[in-house]
Amino acid sequence: MDHQTHAGHDLEHGGGHRAVVTWAAAGQATLHCLTGCAIGEVLGMVIGTAFGLHNAATVLLSIALAFVFGYALTMRGVLRAGVGLRTAFAVALAADTVSIALMELLDNAVIVAIPGAMDAGLTSTLFWTSLAGSLLVAFLLTTPVNRLMISHGRGHAVVHHYHHGH
Repeated sequence: MDHQTHAGHDLEHGGGHRAVVTWAAAGQATLHCLTGCAIGEVLGMVIGTAFGLHNAATVLLSIALAFVFGYALTMRGVLRAGVGLRTAFAVALAADTVSIALMELLDNAVIVAIPGAMDAGLTSTLFWTSLAGSLLVAFLLTTPVNRLMISHGRGHAVVHHYHHGH
C-alpha cells in the first residue's frame, strides 16, 4: 500500500472517498505540530529578545526555528519506523508544512498586533501572556485546517503509515 492509501485506510471507517476524522484526531495532530512550533517560537523570541535583535529579525528567527523543531519532532517518530533520513524528511515536509506555516502566520500576527508585546522583556508578563495567547489562537484556527487535510489523506495523515501508536 502507498502512503496515501494506508493513511486513508487507517482513518476511514465509512465507505466514502474521504476519511472520517474526529476533532480529537485533528486536535492531536495540531497539538503535535504546535509542540514543535512552540519550542522554536519560544526559543526564537528568547534569543531575539536576549540579544536585542530587531523585531523583524526576531520573528524570522522564531519562524525558522519553529519549522526546524516542527519537522524534527515528526522526523523523530518516522525515523523510529526504520526509514532513511531522506524519506523521514519528505514525510515531515508533507505532514507539517501547511500546518506550521499557518500556525506561524497566525502566531506571529497576534504577537505583532499586541501593543508592546515584541518589545517586552523576557521577565515581562506581557511577553509570556502574549506568546501563550498567540499559540492558543494558532492552535484553534489551525485545527480545522488540519482536520480537512487529514480527511483528504494529506497533512498529518501521511505520518500514520509510519507509526500507528500516535
